[in-house]
Amino acid sequence: MGVTPSAAAAEAPTGPLVPVIVEGGAAAAAAEVQRLGGVVDLRLDILDGLQARVPAGGLPLLSRVDGVRAVTPDGPLVTLDQVWGDDTTGEGREATLKTGSWLASVDQGSAFTVTKDTGAQDVWGKSDPGNGDRKLTGVGVGVALIDTGVTRVPGLDAAGKVVDGPDLSLDSQADNLRHGDGYGHGTHLAGLIAGRDSAAPRGNEKDEKWFVGMAPDATIVNVKVGAADGSVDVSQVIAGIDWVVTNKASHNIRVLNLSYGTDSTQSYQLDPLAHAVESAWRAGIVVVVAAGNDGASGARPLTMPAIDPYVIAVGSSNNHGTPAPEDDLVGAWTNSGTTARRPDLLAPGKSVVSLRVPSSYADVGHPEGLVYGDDTGRLFRGSGTSQSAAVVSGAAALLLQRNPKLTPDQVKGLLKDSADKLMLDTSPVQGAGDLDVKGAVELLEKGSVPKYAQSFTRSSGTGTLDAARGGAYLTDPATGTALRGEQDVFGVAWDATAWAAASSARTAWSGGTWRGTAWTGSAWVDGVWPAVVWTEPSWTGIAWTDRPWSRMSWRADDWQRMSWRGDHWARMSWRADDWQRMSWRNADNW
Repeated sequence: MGVTPSAAAAEAPTGPLVPVIVEGGAAAAAAEVQRLGGVVDLRLDILDGLQARVPAGGLPLLSRVDGVRAVTPDGPLVTLDQVWGDDTTGEGREATLKTGSWLASVDQGSAFTVTKDTGAQDVWGKSDPGNGDRKLTGVGVGVALIDTGVTRVPGLDAAGKVVDGPDLSLDSQADNLRHGDGYGHGTHLAGLIAGRDSAAPRGNEKDEKWFVGMAPDATIVNVKVGAADGSVDVSQVIAGIDWVVTNKASHNIRVLNLSYGTDSTQSYQLDPLAHAVESAWRAGIVVVVAAGNDGASGARPLTMPAIDPYVIAVGSSNNHGTPAPEDDLVGAWTNSGTTARRPDLLAPGKSVVSLRVPSSYADVGHPEGLVYGDDTGRLFRGSGTSQSAAVVSGAAALLLQRNPKLTPDQVKGLLKDSADKLMLDTSPVQGAGDLDVKGAVELLEKGSVPKYAQSFTRSSGTGTLDAARGGAYLTDPATGTALRGEQDVFGVAWDATAWAAASSARTAWSGGTWRGTAWTGSAWVDGVWPAVVWTEPSWTGIAWTDRPWSRMSWRADDWQRMSWRGDHWARMSWRADDWQRMSWRNADNW
């Protein structure tokens, strides 16, 4: 039988403060945490619980509070600095043993192996029923990537491979940063989705000497929201999603990749980020979202917006460094979700090799990400559900070339119906199983398009913008003022009802204006959506034009002085490996 806080009042807790996750009994638990001399850091509405720090000696008392189902020690903060590279099985060295140089066919994390194991290479050999002269390589399908930008490194440098949508990031005001990827995350994902070496002959994509992503002839529509140090506000991401919906016809955008998540403290049925992705879904855009990477520290719900049941939430599979599928397991970092909402399926996410951005934040700070034996120096390695989501986005593009009439619900149904259950891992976290895009295309060939129509409760989008931020705040380094409350980066008041209606109607953008403020240019110019000077004030009331943008560069050491973040951003957001513990939250919470 549980006890009330007052019943335990005579017992004095001892020991240092330790971080915990409390599930159930949020109100009573919060009162007990305070009585014990602890700190409540964040309410977790979805668990009816909270994040807190409690004296070690008080943990037994907290666990006995009425309504509390579990008190789980929260894992220590593991920064992405520690896991970029993540070659714990020695893939790089193993792949160099035969010739002294790295062989993609031996490395279990290479793009060659990923495309082979997921069946993409088999799909590439099939003819497009709409045009017999083309193979199924993603031709004609646009994949919007809302991330940290894309740099035209080899493999993404062919004419038309990447088109620049709006740069909605803080970098948009600096000529030397605009549209490019000063962080290194977006380019890594773009390579997995649709990378293709320009020299790779048509029909010869399977040759391991070339770098080739899942849908090598799809177009990447680069919608940049994350700055070179990773800083971003949820209002910028929502604006990016709305832009994709409004401009879907440009470059036939049928897939949207969102490899991040927030710790929103409100239900998806209210959350504006969830409402935005649902608007995209209903507009005919398949939304693929990373499930989150907090699984190693215990059971965690999916991040927002992956927790929204309409979208495709992707977890990671771990091949443990072998080609045999028998030992594949759910990646321990994958957010487990709850019985109400698990990842929909898995895709490779361990030690995945993609394209490197020299001198980017990740590159400068994480030399361990370089691939051992790679004589070209063009490759970089990382793990996480970010990479897994990118793999599934590429698979979705292949399906949509095969049958452009597929609805997002049908694409989701095909991917789930064809996924392969793990042979030895019965964990429900795997969802439908591991991605098998060859099997999905074979279902289409048999005429087995699932009558898949989702009917979950829709998000109204009328929740708060601040709750959507999940406790992490963009901070102006000049004033120390955090972006909090119901306002966007320009300080414009957030009218949830009016915005939600415009988002649903696909009218949130008018040219380059979103919600009455000019964020970007108004039309494509030679494949680029041009930037504009931000003449409006920031949320601090200080004009954006007063910022010393010309002093900013792509190098991480310069960003230490000029980044748009508080101290907590130094350990947060937009990094490839650990979104759930890192993105969009105050690191002090941990």
